[in-house]
Amino acid sequence: MIHKWLICLLALLISGSLKAGYEIDRVEPPNWWRGFESKELQILVHGEQIGDLRPVVEHPGVRLLRTERVDSNNYLFVNLLIEDDALPGEIDIRFERQGKVVLHHAYPLFDKNPDENRTRGFSSQDAIYLITPDRFSNGDPGNDNLPAMIEQRDRSNRGGRHGGDLKGIQNHLNYISDLGFTAVWLNPVLENNQDEYSYHGYAATDFYRVDPRFGSNEELRLLTAAARQLGMGMIMDMIVNHVGSRHWWMKDLPTPDWINHFGVYVNTNHMHSVQQDPHAAEADRAGFTDGWFVETMPDLNQRNPLLSTYLIQNSLWWIEYLGLAGIRMDTYPYPDKTFMAAWSQRVMQEYPQFNIVGEEWDSDPAIVSYWQRGKLNQDGYLSYLPALMDFPVQEALRDALRQEGEAGWRRLYDIVASDFLYADPGSLVVFADNHDMDRVYEQQGSDVDRVRMAMSYIATMRGTPQVYYGTEVLMQHPGSNDHGDIRSDFPGGWPDDKVNAETGAGMDKDQLAFQGFIRKLFNWRKTATVLHKGKLTHFIPADNLYVYFRHDETQVVMVAMNKGRDAETVETGRFQEILRQATTAKDVISGQTMDISQSLTVPARTALILEVFTVAE
Repeated sequence: MIHKWLICLLALLISGSLKAGYEIDRVEPPNWWRGFESKELQILVHGEQIGDLRPVVEHPGVRLLRTERVDSNNYLFVNLLIEDDALPGEIDIRFERQGKVVLHHAYPLFDKNPDENRTRGFSSQDAIYLITPDRFSNGDPGNDNLPAMIEQRDRSNRGGRHGGDLKGIQNHLNYISDLGFTAVWLNPVLENNQDEYSYHGYAATDFYRVDPRFGSNEELRLLTAAARQLGMGMIMDMIVNHVGSRHWWMKDLPTPDWINHFGVYVNTNHMHSVQQDPHAAEADRAGFTDGWFVETMPDLNQRNPLLSTYLIQNSLWWIEYLGLAGIRMDTYPYPDKTFMAAWSQRVMQEYPQFNIVGEEWDSDPAIVSYWQRGKLNQDGYLSYLPALMDFPVQEALRDALRQEGEAGWRRLYDIVASDFLYADPGSLVVFADNHDMDRVYEQQGSDVDRVRMAMSYIATMRGTPQVYYGTEVLMQHPGSNDHGDIRSDFPGGWPDDKVNAETGAGMDKDQLAFQGFIRKLFNWRKTATVLHKGKLTHFIPADNLYVYFRHDETQVVMVAMNKGRDAETVETGRFQEILRQATTAKDVISGQTMDISQSLTVPARTALILEVFTVAE
């Protein structure tokens, strides 16, 4: 009798041990969709000793391909094949040990949205408004301070959290649209649960969660949908080069090589040219790609195939979940470049109408152009990246407007002349400033005329213009180039602000006038289709004058920029090949019609944007 009792007790203990201690705390991606070109899905499962278990899947149209175990026994990588005819709903993933089911996980499977317009990418017909979310508008004070978040709100700290959020952005969508912008680029909004400087968003601690101080995943989806209703696409800022030091997996890495240098901080050499240099030492190339930016941003090893797949799927997940119009990829040349080719290829394969713009912060078009789709590189490297930020033009434009005479103009002219290096220069994103540099008003010495010329240039140059929030009201940061001051709070985004950019309260006459100028310029640009796809022809600058044209078979726009302190008159016969028989033109901003049959006088420190009345020959 005692013997039978012991057997039963032992059986109960064994049964209990099979069920005890196993709990799933992470499943990423949290769901998926049927209908992708690639049918394979890798699911990361994390939980205490989850590697002891064997997953089993029985679902119509879904097949378990393989299970991968790694150095940490707290991970399983479950690889599924999901056919187009897979049954939508919950996939029951059973986890067994010794033939016994010890866990179930219901994995959601949806239909991929068939509407291509939902994820149609931004293009040169758009104008982008860039926002740093923490510094734009506090629409929900209730999420400013949350117990689970390390850093709390401190608006007096220029490097701290100020409380801007997704609700605040949504409250201003009509304002942004009214200014003439058709796309919104948000600096990163994913969770950054770091000790300090968490506001900027570039040290993610969770790839699948919006930082709760900004809002929720659902709020981001609602914001994206609301913007789309107003004709504005959403561009998501992504980072695959590095994570935050408090990312949840840093306490339990799947494999030792998940982080470059096996988790030990080694700084990058920041030498961008090693990626193209045929003579570069391999050690220097590795020093660029495998080095870290700072100790709090561990550098990811994209050569690890599990991590590579994880990052690719994460991008696809956000595109499909939100209905994005684009991705701005941070620090594009720093990750493994073979991975970046695979990443961009997969994204564009799944979403052919989508767009991605990469950040290659270099002033040399030869360096920047290397990364664009269609470029025939001497080393055979093939990229699938459609667009890049035009840092060479940004730098040349900044310097040209600060210099007297034609030298600066000629440098800008030469940079644009280097467009032959790009496979598609019309896809570049042009800008005068962004969140990482002095605001254009500071760059130009608080000179409104020069800022007006800068905005006129980026609005009419080939490519897609991008404007940083607050430029329209001449935001500045006198005496400081600290990033916290560059990314200062948008006036009127907080209830106690004395100046309000949306209502005009408290703004001076220069701010009001410049805001009106931006509104007129970019709303006109919406309908000026020649700026979207028309040819660019520019003429060699002379003295303080630079003249260029955007033209096609039906439209001609003439831009004449005079940075000098005196009016400049130029004989229009020099531009006969474009103007042909045209004799009159209309100033886009003033509405004034002028005679250009013989000459054109450009006032001092002015950019004239003229719609030319063409004459049929």
